[in-house]
Amino acid sequence: MTELTRYERPLLKFITCGSVDDGKSTLIGNILYNSKLLYSDQIESLKTESLNGSCDGELDYSLLLDGLLAEREQGITIDVAYRYFSTKKRSFIVADLPGHEEYTRNMAVGASFADLAIILIDASKGVLIQTKRHARICTLMGIRHFVFAVNKMDLLGFDEKRFNDISSDIARLSEELSLQEYTLIPLSAKSGDNVISRSPNTPWYDGKSLIEYLEDTDTSGDNEETGFYLPVQRVCRPNQFFRGFQGQIESGELHVGDELTVLPTGETARVKQIFSGFNEVELAGRGMPVTVSLDREVDVSRGSVFTRATQDDSITVAREITGTILWTDDEKFNIHKDYLIKLGTSQIYAQVKSIEYTVDVNTGEHIATDELSKNEIAVCRISFIDSVAVSEFNRHRTLGEFILIDRVSNMTAACGIVNAIHDSDGKREYTPQNVRLHLLRQKSGVFNFGGLGSTADQETLGRLAGEVEQKLLQQGRLVYYYRNTGAEVSREVLRSLTESGIIVLTVKASPESAEYVKDLDPALENTGTDSIVKFIAEQTAYEL
Repeated sequence: MTELTRYERPLLKFITCGSVDDGKSTLIGNILYNSKLLYSDQIESLKTESLNGSCDGELDYSLLLDGLLAEREQGITIDVAYRYFSTKKRSFIVADLPGHEEYTRNMAVGASFADLAIILIDASKGVLIQTKRHARICTLMGIRHFVFAVNKMDLLGFDEKRFNDISSDIARLSEELSLQEYTLIPLSAKSGDNVISRSPNTPWYDGKSLIEYLEDTDTSGDNEETGFYLPVQRVCRPNQFFRGFQGQIESGELHVGDELTVLPTGETARVKQIFSGFNEVELAGRGMPVTVSLDREVDVSRGSVFTRATQDDSITVAREITGTILWTDDEKFNIHKDYLIKLGTSQIYAQVKSIEYTVDVNTGEHIATDELSKNEIAVCRISFIDSVAVSEFNRHRTLGEFILIDRVSNMTAACGIVNAIHDSDGKREYTPQNVRLHLLRQKSGVFNFGGLGSTADQETLGRLAGEVEQKLLQQGRLVYYYRNTGAEVSREVLRSLTESGIIVLTVKASPESAEYVKDLDPALENTGTDSIVKFIAEQTAYEL
């Protein structure tokens, strides 16, 4: 049998994850070292650096992965480390993911690219909360194949009973998460037992070694999707005679002459030309980046999606979804905050309208709440400012996964998948009266701090108004504290500011401007700025 070249071997993308100090980096380092996949200078460097490590002079395989200074100092993984290696049967790309709860965001990013997850479990500690969290996140990211590697079995004398106890815990977790395929392998990442080949120290284990399992597992059917779709990434206009639309075919095939529907507009056109690179082709298939020209001018831009004109309704146009999200922001979730949602190639404004429930990582229990903290998983209702092409994640992955971006800090606040799509009322029409409401994404209002009561003087109330102004600005609100220095703010000024769409804070408003002004409840005076900020945010919230 002729040996496959590195370009002919099937590729498996997998991750290693688990709790802190479970041996993820050590495991991958052991594979690289014992598979003879390192250069001589890497081996010499490993031997030298291991002398100053934490392995009593023995080879510390984790040093091959933990490249950051902070990682080596703390003995943990912080960043995602990607490595390529191959055996005679298969090529691999592996991502070593951090185990610390603080770096769950990094872990989720790495999981989004993988076909298989190796979740390490310290045999002495068993299944931990972080183990369960990582299993849930991997499921959320669409991973269907799992290896639970029970590590450090050498420290327990390769105890079969301990391995069976952990197997029972994993069986319950698998049933709860409806895992499609999983296996357990007892091993020692440090000494290499059951990593490359079967170990004589586990005669009671009749399964494959880790590498043997990775070489033989079949993930080819995981990403198969029905129908055709191509999210448009870019409009190509090199000259006045050519207008093409560029993107990658995510499913199906495209032929010259095919009739396409453009979503979300619903217009149709036929394929005039297909280019793969600089070459014109008659046919293009899944995974190919192409440039497509159409036989007539239609409204197409980044975020549009080409589908087959006669295709089923698995890809629809909608303005509201239910999705499962992993909250990754350091700031707690704010129901009145606007976000950018990136779904497929589209990026538009969105709001999380409600939290249906959060998921207890340990028990899987659904908990009703209106709060969400970092690393929590929740099912939410999300609205878009306009209609977009979207699909359920289990039908079309690219149009069924998304991230929420804080539009002020530009940080990723959450990642998630689409569970259900709700009926759309089509594109939103804007009248002259609500165009500012749409642009600013807030209702205007005048809030008079003088209504808090007489226990505080004007200077104290002014200082309080200034603090509230700063916090509202940090939330992305357009707010202005009108510092009127003792004089009443006239009706005309407040009317103009209100019509401009601004949130106005004042300490002393004129009596005749009552139609524009809302006095703050005296009960809020001693509750602190956060309560006042929350009250104003609720009063001026703009719902998509």
